[in-house]
Amino acid sequence: MIKATYYKALLFIALVLMVSCSGNKQQTVETAMKEELPDSIVELRADQIKMAEIELGNFETRSMGKILKVNGKVTVAPQNSATVCIPFGGFIKSTSMIPGNPVEKGQLLAIVSNQEFIDIQRGYLEAKNKLSFAEADFKRHNVLYQNDVYSEQNLQQVTVEYKNLKAELKSLEQKLVMIGLDPEKLTEDNIRSEVNLVSPLKGYLKTVNINVGKFVSTTDVLFEIVNTDKLMLELVLFEKDADRVSAGQRLTFFINDESETHEAVVYQTGKAVNDDKTIKVFAVVTSYCRNVLPGMYVNAFIEESKDTVTVLPSEAIVSFNDKDYIFVYGKDKEEAGKPFTEYKMVEVMKGIVSAGYTEVRLPDWFGKVGAKVVIKGAYNLLSAKKNAGEMAC
Repeated sequence: MIKATYYKALLFIALVLMVSCSGNKQQTVETAMKEELPDSIVELRADQIKMAEIELGNFETRSMGKILKVNGKVTVAPQNSATVCIPFGGFIKSTSMIPGNPVEKGQLLAIVSNQEFIDIQRGYLEAKNKLSFAEADFKRHNVLYQNDVYSEQNLQQVTVEYKNLKAELKSLEQKLVMIGLDPEKLTEDNIRSEVNLVSPLKGYLKTVNINVGKFVSTTDVLFEIVNTDKLMLELVLFEKDADRVSAGQRLTFFINDESETHEAVVYQTGKAVNDDKTIKVFAVVTSYCRNVLPGMYVNAFIEESKDTVTVLPSEAIVSFNDKDYIFVYGKDKEEAGKPFTEYKMVEVMKGIVSAGYTEVRLPDWFGKVGAKVVIKGAYNLLSAKKNAGEMAC
């Protein structure tokens, strides 16, 4: 875009020079008699205006906020991601999962086989049977003790045995739950060496680290599952900007070089400064994002408080000698029987930039009511101004 504008300006200047230098002697005399223009004025003929693609517009008033640009990545809350392991290890008997598969909560991921599963089930059933006898014995001895038939020492011994069995049964029950077996449904007839490994949440499989026949230990990560329905952003904020961001602020962000705009809201800022003098900012993604996945890099723009300001399209503002200017329509006039239009160069101060518009702060003497501003072709006018000396032949 910049290159195209640059080449247009060069073409415009070249054509202006050709037209300016093609006159006869009378035109040269007339040129010499022209009024001397102030440095802030540029004048063009109708054909030059058309060539420069000049378009006039008006000042606008818009509600715009300051923008803070930050970087970060897409992530998910801890409760929306899961690492799946097997508490007691074993051999993978079967699985049909591959990375990227969508899964529902409770869906079968793999079947794991281990001899230890049988031992846990047998131990649980044995403890359950012993507890039934111990409970009955405890009740009987308690009645005998109350009738002074049984000694307190014997009752204490029976009580300890009863409570020990009860604790053992409870611990084995929890082991069964850990490997995915229901203690209430376990009987002597349905003991098995295999357990089903199921998904703890809805999402998609980020990684799959198993294959049929592989032995996995308790520390091996078998699956990683991510729920992308509720994405978050983890943004990096410099220490000096800490007071510019707070919960509730809206922001827009972009993924890589995509032009699609996504939206989010800040919900929490870090309460400590990292070693590199940065602070973490967390935001919740509020818009639907098709191809946004955890781990992706983002460019984000956080909106600060909004003010009503005077704005122009950003292309209406040009820079020259480290200052910013706009061109304003001055007047139509005639010289040597030829019509000209004057444009006045006005220095401005730039402010907030957003969505193709830039805040302009005008000098105190300038009256913007009714003023017509060059909103397109300003760069061509600047080029004509800078090359005004070369146009005189």
